[in-house]
Amino acid sequence: MKISVFAIPEIVLGKHNVKDLRLDQADKLVKAKKKTYPQVEIVGEDLALEADIIIIPKDVKTDLILKDLDFVETRLNRSPEEKEKILLNKMREVLEREDFLSTMDLSGEDKELVSGYGLLTLKPVMVINKEEAEDVSGLLARALAQSGFICFLTVGDKENRAWLIRKGTTAWEAAGAIHSDIQQGFIRAEIISFADFIQAQGETQAKQAGKMRLEQKEYIMQDADLANFRFNK
Repeated sequence: MKISVFAIPEIVLGKHNVKDLRLDQADKLVKAKKKTYPQVEIVGEDLALEADIIIIPKDVKTDLILKDLDFVETRLNRSPEEKEKILLNKMREVLEREDFLSTMDLSGEDKELVSGYGLLTLKPVMVINKEEAEDVSGLLARALAQSGFICFLTVGDKENRAWLIRKGTTAWEAAGAIHSDIQQGFIRAEIISFADFIQAQGETQAKQAGKMRLEQKEYIMQDADLANFRFNK
């Protein structure tokens, strides 16, 4: 996952671990040699179009909106086809209200139409105060949540780990986040909800309490699910 940062010198470019309190709790209940947090890559504004979310200070908000507004008006001046013209006019109205384009409810057809535009505010944008920049770990955790990512957990033996996936990811796709061999040989997913895991005070206890579920490929992963994937080797 990539996060683009505009004019926030407190956030250093490069790869960052994002602390996850759920993983910390799991690590206290299940012994493992290693604990691994999810990792994100922080990039500058020059790579904003590649990012999953943009973080900006308040004083940059207007500049970001004006960039998109300038593009939209330029495109309108080129006499686009009717469908595109209608969509561009809607976008102009949103931007002129000083709202981000990400607030629009775009259809699949609309998204396809604007996919090559390079409009920054179509992406999730997190606006922060200067004081908030001091808590980098907290900012990155918020950015994960606002950009549509969640984590699932694997615990025990060598490593307790939080794996980063998009909301809506299936069990089969989540298995691929660990290794392509697990995805290809997928049999089933053994899932314990995080709430059940904590209430039982451990993985073994949760299983004994009948809280482990067997799920198929199509299961939609939930935030902080504990997962064990059975697969053909």
